[in-house]
Amino acid sequence: MANPFSLEGKVALVTGGNTGLGQGIAVALAQAGADVAVAGIQPPTETIAAITALGRRCLAIEANLISIEPVERVIRETIEGLGGLDILVNNAGLIRRADAVDFSEQDWDDVMNVNIKSAFFISQAAGRHFIAQGRGKIINIASMLSFQGGIRVPSYTA
Repeated sequence: MANPFSLEGKVALVTGGNTGLGQGIAVALAQAGADVAVAGIQPPTETIAAITALGRRCLAIEANLISIEPVERVIRETIEGLGGLDILVNNAGLIRRADAVDFSEQDWDDVMNVNIKSAFFISQAAGRHFIAQGRGKIINIASMLSFQGGIRVPSYTA
């Protein structure tokens, strides 16, 4: 019987996969058989090592998702570099801390641009590809702070 959880032959893209939860997600996808692209602002050295040690391919894509400018390029490089795209995991996130009365518009915009705007537009770009190929999955990662609020993180919990 085939493994119903196998991702053998699939390609996943994880944003913010350099450390922490994103790194864990990227490695788990590779453990399930997927090749993984990791997009972020820092080189995902440890993530690459962990994925390649599993015998899977890993593609690092430098992209600062504070802007939507790199979105189309990230999707294109994933498809060209790993031969397709089947799964998008929106994990990249940004948090800025300040009292609400002191929170700057720039900090607000930076958090919203990464956590909301770029997640939407990279999903849109991946969605176009998924529609054309007749399949695909998008997984959005959110923080528990979005449900319970948080002190000094007004844009993050908005």
